Amino acid sequence: MGPLALKQEERFTYGDYLTWDDGERWELIDGVPYNMSPAPRVRHQLILGELHRQVANWLLDKPCQLFLAPFDVRLPEADESDDLVETVVQPDLSVVCDKTKLDDAGCRGAPDLIVEILSPSTAHKDLKVKFDRYERAGVREYWIVDPTGSTVQIYTVGMDGKYGRPEVFGAVDRVSVGIFPELEIDLATVFAE
Repeated sequence: MGPLALKQEERFTYGDYLTWDDGERWELIDGVPYNMSPAPRVRHQLILGELHRQVANWLLDKPCQLFLAPFDVRLPEADESDDLVETVVQPDLSVVCDKTKLDDAGCRGAPDLIVEILSPSTAHKDLKVKFDRYERAGVREYWIVDPTGSTVQIYTVGMDGKYGRPEVFGAVDRVSVGIFPELEIDLATVFAE
């Protein structure tokens, strides 16, 4: 049974999350469950596929690893055991350069790069809830991709540990990835119809 059948004010952990066998995909952010339904639309999948292709090609023979959802990223607050972690997310795309963060369950700790593609059902969560949690966890670079406006907002962590003002790019731009300056993403291809 999924968490919606339980009290709304109750908080959950990764230990609880692992017991949910209701055929749905869930994320857990600061103990609050979020249903991942409905499934992504075609445009979302095409954008994700092209981003994956460009990043994966560049990462060949490099130490960082690229992952697509569904891929569990556990974001502990400190050194609590996995069962007690209150945040597990499934970013559309994650790049992890520290292989010690990877295990059979996914990633424990902040990936170096996370990309989320907005949809009507996830926009608020991606723009506010996940934004705050990724910043707090120390995700070095966070991309928010808007399929409707064909834009990408890129946030990078500053010296103060906070995301500064985003850089915003459109479908005609070529964008250097902040954590990999040699990697340039062609947004015209990403947003091609």
